[in-house]
Order: sequence, then structure tokens, then C-alpha cells
Amino acid sequence: MDIFEHQYQEVLKAEAPLAARMRPRNLQEFIGQEHLIGKGHVLREAIETNQLPSIILWGPPGSGKTTLAFIIANSTDSHFSPVSAVSAGVNDLRKIVEEAKERRRLYKKRTILFIDEIHRFNKAQQDAILPYVEDGTITLIGATTENPSFEVISPLLSRCRVFTLKPLSEDEIRTIVLKALDDKERGLGKLNVELAEDALKHLVTMSNSDARMALNALEMAALTAKPDTEGKRRVTLAAIEDAFQHRSLLYDRAGEQHYDLISALIKSMRGSDPDAALYWLARMLESGEDPLFIVRRIVILAAEDVGLADPMALVVAMAAQQAVHFVGMPEGYLLLAEAVVYMATAPKSNSAYKAYLRAKDEVRRGASEPVPLHLRNPVTPLMKAAGYGKGYKYAHEYPGHFVIQQFLPDSLMGKHFYTPGNLGYEKQIKARLEAWRQDKEVGE
Repeated sequence: MDIFEHQYQEVLKAEAPLAARMRPRNLQEFIGQEHLIGKGHVLREAIETNQLPSIILWGPPGSGKTTLAFIIANSTDSHFSPVSAVSAGVNDLRKIVEEAKERRRLYKKRTILFIDEIHRFNKAQQDAILPYVEDGTITLIGATTENPSFEVISPLLSRCRVFTLKPLSEDEIRTIVLKALDDKERGLGKLNVELAEDALKHLVTMSNSDARMALNALEMAALTAKPDTEGKRRVTLAAIEDAFQHRSLLYDRAGEQHYDLISALIKSMRGSDPDAALYWLARMLESGEDPLFIVRRIVILAAEDVGLADPMALVVAMAAQQAVHFVGMPEGYLLLAEAVVYMATAPKSNSAYKAYLRAKDEVRRGASEPVPLHLRNPVTPLMKAAGYGKGYKYAHEYPGHFVIQQFLPDSLMGKHFYTPGNLGYEKQIKARLEAWRQDKEVGE
């Protein structure tokens, strides 16, 4: 029995966590990721035909990366050597490589090296296995929650196929939970657990697409529930809340509450009320809303409602988006709170938004006039002979980097779509535009 086989037998023991005991043993038991392991898809075919190339499995926690590695181990006739990037070093990798060489020489048997959390390996550690992935001494399976484009060195990444796992849907989490409740061999079936519907819904929502989290919370709640006179362990909403250490809030991420709360958040920021904005933000986050959904709406508001009154608002919003994606939850609330307060307290202007609507309306109802000749680039001698670019004035050659010149088609001369507001930075824009327009009137 090799190290992996020993570990696999260990997780089947009764004392192992429910999430480990319920780990699918084959593709038929696996739930989710149909785009990868559904019938006819390339990864499934590679596993079933034992033709697996080196791969990187990239996806959120609890989406099935390690489980797929277990399934490959059970499905292939290759030797399987698992390591965790948290504890393994270069010496461990060299030992596996030497054993793989010997196994290949003596038995013509392939070795699959599984590296969990490969993003934690530094460049030297990744360099140590690169030559052996390239020459086929080992087949690599790496699992990571981080973008491999940033965390895996380019030479190694170029020799692997990257498969992206999606977060499990609420229906898939529900299926996994119900399966664990019914399974008498590895699950909770022998405990006679009865899970209330509202408790199941809260368990699914609070797991945040992480099957491992859902099963661990379920097990804790089930084991602490005392059997009643009928021998049933009734798991209530309060028990699931206690397992998560989180109070249930009335919220449906796909229903009316979802839209009502985001509407309240946006209108509070637009209405310059930071206290209300923070309250609605907290309501959404504490109910399990996707923080990236919230920050996308903040980015839109920064352009639509703060606009040019404070151009830094869009910079702050985009920085928040990047930071939330990088840091994740739970600390991501700090970044969202800062962005929400900034938007709520910033001066407001929707002038750019209204200006675009006016321009769009003109385009839709007006004629599509040609671009004036002097604005066209004379990229060929024929174009130059036809007058392309003739008379164009290069603004940087004039005082103040401004020169009177026609930019709109003839029929739209003198038309204004953008009208700046009087708040924040737009005061400066307004003064600048008025000065330029006065120069134009004098010039004309």
C-alpha cells in the first residue's frame, strides 16, 4: 500500500470528518463541474482512457479539486504521489522524482504527482519539477484557488492544461447535503437526522458554494442534536446558525430581497447618506451576498452618479474591485465599506451619463455624416492627395495646448452634449470649457 492509498483508507474511517468520508469515489458519484467531467468532455475522456496530461485544477474552495485528484487516483493504473505545498519542500519533490524514474525504468509505470495548493510553492520549488514534467517522468496535477497565471511559473504553466472549476450551485450543495443525510455507510444515515427545511436553506446559503463547509457544519449540528423520544435528531435553523456562528437573515440571493437591498444601497450612496449605505452593505454581506456583485454596482455608481464631480471615485471603485477579488472574504468588508463611504460622501454629478444619452439620441435619429477631411489620417499617398488631414491643427503646438478647430460634422456645428455641473472637480471643467468656448466665439 503506497502513501496515497493509506491516506485514502484513513479518510474512510468513521472518525474522519463527514466531508472526507463523503468524498466521491468515482465520476458517477461526483456532483457538479459538468462542463469538465460531463459525458463527452475532454477531462472525463482523459480520466477514463488513462491518457491524462499534466493539468492545473483552478477553482474556489470546496468545488471538488482534491476530489477529482482522488478519483483520478482510483481510476488510473499510474502510481499516485500526493503532497501538500504547505508542508512539502524541494527534497520531498526530488525524492518523488527519483522514485518515479526508478518506477518508470523497472515497471514502465507512470507517476502522477498531485500538489495541493500549488500556488504556495515558490519559484525554486516549481523549477525543481519542471524538467520532469517536460520529459514525462511525472504527470502533474496541481490544485489551486488562485489564478495560475499569477501563481504558477510560465514554463510550468505552458506544459499544463488549466481546467477551471465553477463554484457549486445551491442546488448542487443541496444534493450533496441530502446525500450525506441518507448515506448509512459513510454519511449520517444511521443517526436518523431530520433537517428542517429552513435549516437546509440556511445551510446551503451560508456554505457559500463550498461543499466541505456545508458538510462540516451539518455534521456538527447533527452530532450535537439530542435524539428525541422517537430517536430522531431534529436539526433546526437555530442549530445550523450555531454551527456557523452566524444569525440567519431574511434574504434571497435570487429573489426580491436581492434586488430590494442593492437598490437601497445604490440610492443611499447616490443620496449621500453614508450611514444608510453602510447599513444596507452590512445587510447584504451578512446575508451571504457575493461581494463582487456589490462592488460591480459600486463601480457603475462611481461613473454614473459621482462622475466628473470627483474623477477619483472611479479609481477608488476599481481599486476596491481588485482588492476584494485579491483579499476575498471576510476581510473584504473593509474594502467595500471604504468604497461605499467614499461614494456616499463624494460630490455628485450625472453630467457624463446625460451627455452620452444626448449624443446617443443624436446618433440614432441623425444622419451618419462623414468625418471631416482634416480629421482623417492620410495613411496612403492617395488619401493625402484627396485632402485627408489637410488643415488639421496639432493642439500641442499652440498656446495652452488649445486651438480653435472644427471637430463635429457640419450639421452639428455648435451643438453641445456635455453640460458640466457646479460641484467638485466639475467647477474646474466648467471654467475651462467656458474659456475655450469664449475663444471660439471671438475667433469666429
